[in-house]
Amino acid sequence: MQDKSLETLIHGLNILIVDGNTFMRRLTRTMLINLGAKSVTEAADGLAALDMIRDNDPDVVLLEWDIPLLDGMELMRIVRSPGVFPRPNIPIIMLTDHAYRSSVNEALRAGVHEYLIKPTSPKALRDRLMSIVFKPREMMQLGECYVPEPRKVHVEPGMKKTA
Repeated sequence: MQDKSLETLIHGLNILIVDGNTFMRRLTRTMLINLGAKSVTEAADGLAALDMIRDNDPDVVLLEWDIPLLDGMELMRIVRSPGVFPRPNIPIIMLTDHAYRSSVNEALRAGVHEYLIKPTSPKALRDRLMSIVFKPREMMQLGECYVPEPRKVHVEPGMKKTA
């Protein structure tokens, strides 16, 4: 996919940044604008984020784990409640400094689509947005979790699957 068409797609996205740190929101906004985003809104806490998801209908949410009032995992549990919350399928990228494997696994079980460790690069952010836009995954109930459908592993002809 050419960068121009990606820029056009990013240009059309309504993106919500949820981070309690003003500097990090500004830095993320700058990266998104440099990638071509025109509609970027911000929330400084979990309650404001819930209102903005309901009222502003963003296409993608960039969510920090450690936010005031409702942390990122509490917000995920509310948003990923089909039949209760109006936008349970919204794509969410966790953008955080929680770099432990257990944190990544917890976020994935909570239903995040992508996980990025801060500080991140514009390229990594662009790649995660590309995966959401070009390879969208349906949401599904997996036990008690409402999560994106697992990615399918592509096996090239002649390669063996290992157990």
